[in-house]
Amino acid sequence: MKPIKQPGSRMCFVCGVENPVGLHLHFYQTEPGVIETTYTAPEHFQGYPGVLHGGIIATILDETSGRAFMGDPDNPRFMYTARLEIKYRKTVPTGQPLRIVGKAIKSKKHTAEGWAGIYDQEGNLLAEATSLLVDVPKKVFADVDLAALGWKVYPDPAANDV
Repeated sequence: MKPIKQPGSRMCFVCGVENPVGLHLHFYQTEPGVIETTYTAPEHFQGYPGVLHGGIIATILDETSGRAFMGDPDNPRFMYTARLEIKYRKTVPTGQPLRIVGKAIKSKKHTAEGWAGIYDQEGNLLAEATSLLVDVPKKVFADVDLAALGWKVYPDPAANDV
């Protein structure tokens, strides 16, 4: 399967393309229920020197586990996190490429269970999380034009923009 780029938004802290303090992650569905992204964390997100702050790690894992259920970009399944259990296995470095994977584990009518992991360049699992997710009620987005709010598939940044 050719990776399918997922939509993002303008101002989301994780995927917002215009958020001046955001992470600017681009997510791709690599197979049904599996998404991936890569990220090199800048030093300004560190906790201890050279180590990514645990709150940023949690944010990345939270977003990634939920996005595994997003599905069709034209009809996304929006979910919020009811529970997030994180295992910080090793320090997550800043300034080094990371591979981030999210997987849909189990889906029910209005809830789901997801998993996400952060890996280093050698494939070592550095941090992981399981999540309990709940559908955002349909009425929340019933009269909302998501594209007008900036929710769409944005082009990848040019190599010299990264």
